Amino acid sequence: MRLFEVLAHEGEEVVEAVQPSLDEVIRTNSIQYSLISTGVLFVLVILSILFKDKSEKLKYLFFGLMALIILGNTIYLSFSTIYLNQQSTTGGPVHWHADFEIYNCGKKVEIENPEGFSNKVGTEVVHEHNDDRIHIEGVILEKHDASIGHFIEALGGDLHEGHLSIPAEEGLLEMEDGQMCNGQVGALQVFVYRTAVAEQTKGDSFYQQKLTDEPQDYIISPFGQVPPGDCIIIEFDKEKEETDKLCTFYKLAVEKGELHD
Repeated sequence: MRLFEVLAHEGEEVVEAVQPSLDEVIRTNSIQYSLISTGVLFVLVILSILFKDKSEKLKYLFFGLMALIILGNTIYLSFSTIYLNQQSTTGGPVHWHADFEIYNCGKKVEIENPEGFSNKVGTEVVHEHNDDRIHIEGVILEKHDASIGHFIEALGGDLHEGHLSIPAEEGLLEMEDGQMCNGQVGALQVFVYRTAVAEQTKGDSFYQQKLTDEPQDYIISPFGQVPPGDCIIIEFDKEKEETDKLCTFYKLAVEKGELHD
């Protein structure tokens, strides 16, 4: 979760606060309140053991405090979850996936791997597990939360028409229209493979679409499995109408005869 954004302005460094989203606030508060409640309960249990031979009133006091803490934390968790679901554009949590691959002049880009004890890069809701897959898992408050652009932002990069920056294994990688690529002028292009199921029609076919207008705003198809979930190819290369790249799980589905173009 980003808390601060540093901007340079006329030689001066300005620190500008970035407000966390509602789901991040509720999730953080829930964790903090639960930890505090657990700590207080632990202390009360220790005190009740130390004063177990004291008056009955003291025992009732400890018991009442424990019950009050447990009840209060339960009420907060329950109502915050209900409120968050009500604010969600989908009316509750989702579990959507889409595969993606990024190519820079024909070479596949390996994005930055998770660090430390974390098994993901991004946020709790929007992330990647070093598996070339977009994971949207949880409550999305706005439609934009399930867009390609938001996913790239969650990874620490930026995508807009003609430009991509992405944290890769070798460092921050930037691709932009007009840069040279294998001796030719390159262009940042985004292609999406969608299935007939994604178009709410029958059949086992799929087709390719080039996103020519604001590719960062594309919303992934609402599926848990890939396919029928989307295959997204981000490619910096010479200008082309279609790509010859295809995500691994789409290739497997074609080989098994489960999909055909």
